[in-house]
Amino acid sequence: MRVDSIPINQWREQSAQLEKILFYGIFGLLLFGPLAFGAVEPWSIFVLEAGATVLFLLWMLKQVLDGKVKVRWNPVFWPMGVFGGLIVAQIVLHRTAYRHDTVSLGLLYLALGTLCFLSGQTLVRSAQVRRLALIFSVYGAAIAVFALLQGISPNGKLYWIRQPRMGGWIYGPYVNHNHYAGLMEMLIPIPLIVSLTRMAAPKVRAVAAASAAVMVGTIFLSGSRGGMLAIMAELVILSALLVRQKRGLRTAIGIGFFLAIIASLLIWVGGAQLSERIASVGPGHTELSGDIRADIDRDALHMFLKRPIMGWGLGGFPIVYPQFRTFYTNFFINEAHDDYLQLLVEMGLLGFGTMVWFLVILYRSAVKKIGNWAGDISGAMTLACLLGMSGILIHSAVDFNLQIPANAALFYVMATVAASEPFAKPARKRRAVRTKPPEEMFDPLAGLHQPATNF
Repeated sequence: MRVDSIPINQWREQSAQLEKILFYGIFGLLLFGPLAFGAVEPWSIFVLEAGATVLFLLWMLKQVLDGKVKVRWNPVFWPMGVFGGLIVAQIVLHRTAYRHDTVSLGLLYLALGTLCFLSGQTLVRSAQVRRLALIFSVYGAAIAVFALLQGISPNGKLYWIRQPRMGGWIYGPYVNHNHYAGLMEMLIPIPLIVSLTRMAAPKVRAVAAASAAVMVGTIFLSGSRGGMLAIMAELVILSALLVRQKRGLRTAIGIGFFLAIIASLLIWVGGAQLSERIASVGPGHTELSGDIRADIDRDALHMFLKRPIMGWGLGGFPIVYPQFRTFYTNFFINEAHDDYLQLLVEMGLLGFGTMVWFLVILYRSAVKKIGNWAGDISGAMTLACLLGMSGILIHSAVDFNLQIPANAALFYVMATVAASEPFAKPARKRRAVRTKPPEEMFDPLAGLHQPATNF
């Protein structure tokens, strides 16, 4: 028996090691994207695609070591699969204006879908979620501090080293300040929710609130009006939820402290320039003006009407748009500056309908889990994901954050996490005391009000 048990134990150890590699590999790729200027360049896109492929092969190896293939299904996989089928149909049926771009973007979407699938198979325990919340909170705060330092001493270069080839409005690691704001919109709810739960120690909650406040402040300091609108919408949604759940005085004091930090930061660093930016409606830096954006929207609608069913093909917008442009500009219009409109143009009504299906399934699955978010890790993470995704969906009406691979990857993985089944909790140890009734031996609410220090 001992001889036979040795390889079994080794396989289990190797499987456990692969699980750790998958966990840190998947979310390490998500953290890599923003640092690589949003993963918009060929080399960084290759890293995402190759990394997703390697991780999938490792997942398959883990199934071999486990002796069975176990797939945890997620309801958002259905619309994701149908959307992938539409891309294949465009290529096979020659319904794309530029086959090369459709194939290239199709491979990127396949990599993003692979990351979503792997995250659904790997992130299954509450201990992993706690660890992930800490990692993303520290990561978001570090990027925000870097953006603040860069804003204080700019030189027009990314990381003070690299000169953008086509100009831009640099903020943080992004060429476009709006895309930095999009990243923060998704990350901010994580430390913010941590600061409002009962699952962390008071000091941890205070640090989390301060980190979230700094991150919010950088959205305003970045000058992204779409980002300002999105983060305000997130805070309004959260406030409405708190009012509905009748949270107490301590929560109100915490929110007040949070807003005071934001206001102090904005006054100290932003000053008059921030007020001018919020009030402005004209172009700034190399941004398109509001009039040009309206013209692009009108032209894009004409494009959609020409091919309303399956669109012009994924990635076809910048190729086809010059044929429909009705104004002169020295800007290269590479995106529609409206993710919904661009989806209509490139994927038609079939693709747009698939997106609506995706969102309906996502919110319906996620809302069921947030009832006791203050004391349940599954509900807390789901609420954080919902707030972040709601912000980016609002921002997408005036920008193209979901055309940026790093932001899109984080969005889709958060959607997968939000729609997943509740995370497994560690088994509680039963006390061997026979003098107590059985119902007191295992109390699911035991320790709920005791602050945990390992969030």
